[in-house]
Amino acid sequence: MKWTSIIAIYSLFWVLSAFVVLPFYAKTADEAGVEKVPGQAESAPAEFRPLPIAGWTTLVSAIAFVIYYVIYVNGWAGFS
Repeated sequence: MKWTSIIAIYSLFWVLSAFVVLPFYAKTADEAGVEKVPGQAESAPAEFRPLPIAGWTTLVSAIAFVIYYVIYVNGWAGFS
């Protein structure tokens, strides 16, 4: 597998993993116990912390990519 393919596939895993990880860090204003801003949606997060989200996303996508790569190299699934 070429290194450009590795980067492209890992990037896809990273973006998809972000959608999996993101809900675990979203606390609404009611859950966090803070006052809402006028006009704020009920489901809007009270605080956005991108560093933990990016870290967990990187970890989850790396694990998923390693599993994919092992399956690809060993030929356990037919990618014809």
